[in-house]
Amino acid sequence: MAIMITDECINCGACEPECPNTAIYEGGVAWTWGGGTALTEVEIDGGEIVAGNAPQNPISEEYYYIVSDKCTECTGFHEEPQCAAVCPVDCCVDDPDYRETEEELLAKKQWLHAEV
Repeated sequence: MAIMITDECINCGACEPECPNTAIYEGGVAWTWGGGTALTEVEIDGGEIVAGNAPQNPISEEYYYIVSDKCTECTGFHEEPQCAAVCPVDCCVDDPDYRETEEELLAKKQWLHAEV
């Protein structure tokens, strides 16, 4: 499953540099598929191809957020999600809407960081 940041976030930013997938962004900041990954383009729902560096709309305007499709819970990098480990207010928690097995998380890591 992915990790999510709850609205209890105090916007300290401790989590952002810890993410090996660059899946964490400051509230109001656009995100990209390619940032921190090897992705140069992505096929999204409906078959649309999006450039890896194309800005995507922020998921939250108010506090830090995690892009679930880029989150691997640090699987393949660390033994536990690093955002949750450094969060001073424990607002980095399991996202019940994104349940994934370890195998799925490892496959996502491979997809995000595959050498072309």
